[in-house]
Amino acid sequence: MRKIFPTARKSVLGLAIAASLGLSFNNALAADSDTLTVAVAQDPGTWDPIDTFLVNWSVVANDIFDGLIARGPDLKLKPALATSWQFMNNNKTIRFHLRHGVTFQNGEAFNAQAVKFTFDRLLADKASPQRSNYTAIKSVKVIDDYTVDFHLAQPDPVLLTKLAGYGAMIVPPKYIKEKGDAYFNTHPIGTGPFKMVSYKPNVSATLVRNDHFWGDKPKLEKIVNRFIKEPATQVAELQSGRVDIITSMPISMIKKVNSQPDLEVISHTGPTTYALRFNTKRGITKNLNVRKALIMAVDRNAIIHSILAGQAEPITSFQSKLSFGYDPSLKPLPYDLKKAKALLKAAGVKNGTKVEIDFRGNNGTFREVVQAVAGYLSMAGIQATIKPYDSNVFLNDIVPNGKTGAMFQQSWGGWTFDYDNTAYLLYHSNETYNPYNKSAKLDKLLEEQRQMVDPKKRLPILQSIAKYVYQNHWEMPLYNLNTIYGVNKRVQNFAAPADMRLRLTHVSVK
Repeated sequence: MRKIFPTARKSVLGLAIAASLGLSFNNALAADSDTLTVAVAQDPGTWDPIDTFLVNWSVVANDIFDGLIARGPDLKLKPALATSWQFMNNNKTIRFHLRHGVTFQNGEAFNAQAVKFTFDRLLADKASPQRSNYTAIKSVKVIDDYTVDFHLAQPDPVLLTKLAGYGAMIVPPKYIKEKGDAYFNTHPIGTGPFKMVSYKPNVSATLVRNDHFWGDKPKLEKIVNRFIKEPATQVAELQSGRVDIITSMPISMIKKVNSQPDLEVISHTGPTTYALRFNTKRGITKNLNVRKALIMAVDRNAIIHSILAGQAEPITSFQSKLSFGYDPSLKPLPYDLKKAKALLKAAGVKNGTKVEIDFRGNNGTFREVVQAVAGYLSMAGIQATIKPYDSNVFLNDIVPNGKTGAMFQQSWGGWTFDYDNTAYLLYHSNETYNPYNKSAKLDKLLEEQRQMVDPKKRLPILQSIAKYVYQNHWEMPLYNLNTIYGVNKRVQNFAAPADMRLRLTHVSVK
């Protein structure tokens, strides 16, 4: 449900940021009537759909690429490059009937061969962070130019949703074969409503209207995506008129943004969850009871109310209440400083023991959260230092290679709204973002539920996976944060998606 939030907390940090930016608030720039400017928190570093899992990739690339299936802001699946599909052979085959007359943005024809090439390429790339989402696909067979069969190695109850995003975006075979993967990384070509014409790493990605788009003609001529890491800077650019939509809204500045008559804040319950995961291989966090103690030492409800102004909900497992697999009977560990101290003492942890908390340094709000966590841990006798990293370094090196401290940030989009997409990638052995934990029991559960189509049978298994992680305290669950946008009111027909996968075909500006 769309909500406009008029108020938010006034923290010392928030007021300081607002004051420091105040000089630019009234210096609005003339805006082009055919150009939309969007602030994106991170340059994903590649535009190849099989090389990323980042929400910030989809903020931009969802307008460049199409999948066989699409999912709109209402979270319902609908036809895209496939006009229809049907299950055959006892659900072991999915036949897709493809849209006629579609071309890629370079003029190359879209057909069944392009679909086969896309998935053959994805499944052959064992280094792809997207590959494990699609391993249920055993092979892709071309029936004719506009019919293709997906033969499944096993059922995947979330596959249709996965085909609506990220690694399943259809790519042009001839273009990639001629130009190569490295070129495609920075010069993407899809079938979507907008085409990338300029990419300046860590600066901007500019898209222009694809006049040959198969669907409704985009209303905008141009979209300028500016990579702005600091949320406070995004707000400054929104307030000065240099940006129309921001995707990183500091909680502390919601009131300030809403105070301007030409701006509004849009907030939804979304899929994004935050946790601090534990290094279970080294140091004091190798001990289960120490991990439990650290969780109980932190008042997460207080953090939600004081730092996040109530724009979040507490979580027990790493999923929102909208996720299939959510278990309402699983309750968070209570804040209990006395018991936390007793557990630490019983585990032989000395007062003043040091731990390091690693996090992505571009999010000022989460920095406050981490500082609060460190403060709570200090009351339990743990000396926590916080270490910020550049997001790309953190996600591509520090976490995958197991270089973290005792605790490290994990924020996850959960864009399928199905716990499988989170749990498999974070808890299955040897997955990219699971550097520390291995469990044959959990692997079996994760694999078992992927073979089931019946949701009534899947649900208890997904809930048992969440319970297993909860009982082993692999992470400190923090909260499910609302999806929050700051928007200039000159933007028309913006359906702010809960999953932040922007599709701007129908948007215009005045």
